[in-house]
Amino acid sequence: MARIAVIGAGMGAMAAAARLAVAGHRVTVYERTQTYGGAVRRFERDGFGFDTGPGLLTLPAVYRDLFIKTGKEPLEDRVELVQVDPAARHVFADGTRVSLPNASRAGVVTALDEALGAGAGQRWGDFLVRAREAWDRTRRPLLEEPLWPNWQVLADREPYPAVPHKRLLRTRRAATPAEIGAWELRDERLAALLESQVLAYGLDPRTAPASAAVLPYMEHAFGTWYVRGGIRELARAVYERCVQRRVEFVFGAEVTGIVEKDGRAAGVELADRTVAGADHVVADLDPALLRALTEHRLDEEGDVRADPVSPVPGRFTLLLALREGREEQAVHRTVVHAPDAGAELDFLVSPGGGEPVCPTVTVLRPDDPALRPDDAHESVVVSAVVPGEAGRQDAGTVRRYTDFLLEAAGSAVPGLRERLLWHEVRAPGHTEQETGTRFGAVPAPALAAGRGRFLHPANSTRLPGLYRVGGWSHPGGGLPHAGMSGALVAGLIVEGPDFRGSQ
Repeated sequence: MARIAVIGAGMGAMAAAARLAVAGHRVTVYERTQTYGGAVRRFERDGFGFDTGPGLLTLPAVYRDLFIKTGKEPLEDRVELVQVDPAARHVFADGTRVSLPNASRAGVVTALDEALGAGAGQRWGDFLVRAREAWDRTRRPLLEEPLWPNWQVLADREPYPAVPHKRLLRTRRAATPAEIGAWELRDERLAALLESQVLAYGLDPRTAPASAAVLPYMEHAFGTWYVRGGIRELARAVYERCVQRRVEFVFGAEVTGIVEKDGRAAGVELADRTVAGADHVVADLDPALLRALTEHRLDEEGDVRADPVSPVPGRFTLLLALREGREEQAVHRTVVHAPDAGAELDFLVSPGGGEPVCPTVTVLRPDDPALRPDDAHESVVVSAVVPGEAGRQDAGTVRRYTDFLLEAAGSAVPGLRERLLWHEVRAPGHTEQETGTRFGAVPAPALAAGRGRFLHPANSTRLPGLYRVGGWSHPGGGLPHAGMSGALVAGLIVEGPDFRGSQ
């Protein structure tokens, strides 16, 4: 039985902790805040409840597998999963609206044809077929196996089978989601549909690789799910599973250093100068924070970069308390597309001293009695991807984004201004305070191609006994990916460096 010290109580960290405990190890989680879940949190006031992190779940099989592998009690005995249908309603810049069924290719094709014109649905359906091919080519090496030592193979090969496109005298293939939209989808609204699903992960569709097509495919193929009571309930269930498996949690315990002995990680030092010995250390941290805990080099020259090339966007969120209940035609999720997508992306990657522009806005209206005081009220979460610096200190920027999000949300919630009781602002700075991540950045899932710029560092490090888990390590950000990273780290510790991946 080995002693395992886990730094942070995020979803990836807890997923690893539960699996390691079941394998017979003694696991202690050190969390600097007073609660678990990382960015998966809840805000409550006046009988209203809101998810302040992810609001929906894709690939629930990841957490089903976690609960099966850590005990006989399945996930559905701990939380109630509800498939969201329609998956989303989209409001495009020209006013066109379309509601897309959940996990139904035929239904999506029909809906797009009716809303956007004959042929639109078929083009989107054909795109999903190609996206599936990219998914099949990358699913195992990107999600289910430790990062290959020869990761350059993933970096150099574009798995998306783009359609040849004749441009002037040359034949080209789409290399980015933006080019897929222009050359293959051939409709500004279909392009906006694709780009919004890439942007939702904090990625610029003009520079992300075409392999980002797997992101809308995941949602389409495996459905969009809601956890009754809010996604925070999923974090609670994972935490309770850890406790059941005798994982010890120490809250309010900030780790200030990684102890090394005989050339390997041998424990953690806490802010109160106490030292907790361990045979392995698992860190769920921002790369810069992890590097500050040790003088040992964690990555060699030529390894996948441990830091993003440029600042990663964060999320600006409004929590709305409304009088009156949901109307009968209300949908769970509405995406209100930016009036000027190009200006939105330009500001996202180069905010400089420019003025914020209206972003693409997501409105979540869960029909959940647990999140409202009674049926005469409604809780709504409105969010957008913004530069990480936005709202960190600038009150004027906070006001601008608040106005933008309220205006956009009015397209999804009838009579919003008149119904509004109060609102709570959650700028990227709040995420930074809760998770420690610089600028409240939200990591994206790992993607193939793009010269490796969209991969994440391996779960193992150059310091023996030290492992990385969670969104800033392989296979990247998002609830499913965090759960997968936990499975990979547990496999590497239990089975050793010859571990070849989850089954």
